[in-house]
Amino acid sequence: MNPRIINVEPLEHYKLKLKFTDNTIREFDMSPYLNYPVYEDLKEPNLFNKATVFLGSVKWNDEIDMSPDTLFVESKIIN
Repeated sequence: MNPRIINVEPLEHYKLKLKFTDNTIREFDMSPYLNYPVYEDLKEPNLFNKATVFLGSVKWNDEIDMSPDTLFVESKIIN
């Protein structure tokens, strides 16, 4: 099982700065996902910036969340 998220910070250009339970800090680029119907609403910056940690992953509202494994595997270490 991959580490889980303990902190999220929305950044410019639809990126997320993520801190994981293994203490790595990683950056995830959400922009490639914004063309999928489930994530289209995140093109609205006000909604994208409401990203919160929920059960070790990231959630924006009751309908939009992201797999913690995807966030870990597809993110890049920045620390």
